[in-house]
Amino acid sequence: MKNILILTALVLSAFAVKAQDKHAYTMFNVKGKKANYGQMLKAMQAADVVLFGEYHDNPIVHWLQFESTRDVFAQRPNMVLGAEMFEADVQTLVDHYVFDSLPEKEFQKTARPWPNHKTDYKPLLDFAREKRIPFVATNIPRKFASTVFKGGFEALDTLSALQKSWIAPLPPMYDSTLPCYAEIGKAVGMHGGPNLPKAQAIKDATMAHFIVKNYKAGQIFIHYNGAYHSNNYQSIYWYLKKLNPALKIVIISTAMQPQLESLESENKGLADFIIITPEDMTRTH
Repeated sequence: MKNILILTALVLSAFAVKAQDKHAYTMFNVKGKKANYGQMLKAMQAADVVLFGEYHDNPIVHWLQFESTRDVFAQRPNMVLGAEMFEADVQTLVDHYVFDSLPEKEFQKTARPWPNHKTDYKPLLDFAREKRIPFVATNIPRKFASTVFKGGFEALDTLSALQKSWIAPLPPMYDSTLPCYAEIGKAVGMHGGPNLPKAQAIKDATMAHFIVKNYKAGQIFIHYNGAYHSNNYQSIYWYLKKLNPALKIVIISTAMQPQLESLESENKGLADFIIITPEDMTRTH
């Protein structure tokens, strides 16, 4: 009887400990079924291009970006990295930092890194520096996206040849009926006008342009961008497929929920893998 009581106590204790577990994230596949890190890693290793969609202030996803990049590199060292967080006109500075030991202090002063660069993106850039991996600044300079917002795509025609080299070829492809752009118009009504989704599209077009420009067959290109730039197989993904239909692209997305046990309906189908983190988690900024 005593042994039975001890066994019962141990079982109840194990259940209590399990009930107290706190998970930092749960991963799901495109069908809404639970997935794991190993499955995501295998898919990444088999891809030509990975669009790793993040929330910019989510430390769990930044950690997963770094860990998965390092693990993919171990199997596929012929790698290129790229990021929305750096604008194309600072590519020379990024190259100097990665390959020529540009001092970090000088890089911080001149390359316009984001405010959370040190905590969230510097580890990726430093990994590229350590392994001598090309790192591509893929985003359009912000002032030119603002130019599109104010005057449409045609406002870019007045740019110099050098300035045009920092954006997608003009005129950019554009489909205003794509939900990723149509929904922007619906969300803001008449306040943003027809140019607001165009300003978003020129970012997507430019990032896709520099991904394709810097990708070579046999490589893997891992690109870090806001999840909204690749969710639902649109935006950057749409442009990539227009530019190179043969590319094998894997999309990873990020979302936050109050619970992690099941994927809520609005997050289903966002990407090949959806990383769900708690809504009340600590943010980096």
